[in-house]
Amino acid sequence: MDKRLLSKGLIIGMLGAMSLGAQADQAGGNGCGWGNMLFEGQRGLFPHLLATTTNGTSGNATFGLTSGTNGCDSSARLGYGGRSWLAMNGMLDSIAEDMAQGHGEALDAYATLLGVEKADRERFAKVTHEHFNTIFSSPDVTSEQVLTATLEVMSRDAQLARYAKQPA
Repeated sequence: MDKRLLSKGLIIGMLGAMSLGAQADQAGGNGCGWGNMLFEGQRGLFPHLLATTTNGTSGNATFGLTSGTNGCDSSARLGYGGRSWLAMNGMLDSIAEDMAQGHGEALDAYATLLGVEKADRERFAKVTHEHFNTIFSSPDVTSEQVLTATLEVMSRDAQLARYAKQPA
């Protein structure tokens, strides 16, 4: 399989899975907004993305929350039912493999998700490769530990420190 296609698939899958997780207990309750009303009862990534896009681009969920319309209920409990984005689709294993080699599509995708600009991604790959044993400190390291360690390593590098201060 083409590595570029695999990388794009990983990014799309992660972003889609994050969208689905965010919809689990969405603001205003399930069904809030025109997008949810239009695609009611449908399952799968495509209907969820369309519903999210419809709600986000038209601002109707915001209107619904303030007016009590569009199926929105501001008294609904907020929550997050998703999983860590690093654990999605085996991403953590792919990042570990690429980081150990000092390059790769998954490592580049990880840098992108952390907000590292294209001009700094080569530096990101080099620094994370040099600190691989710090970032992946044990065979059973969690995605949250990897993220925390990555940001810590980045914060000690003059070129990458600015990215470590942003919320990931």
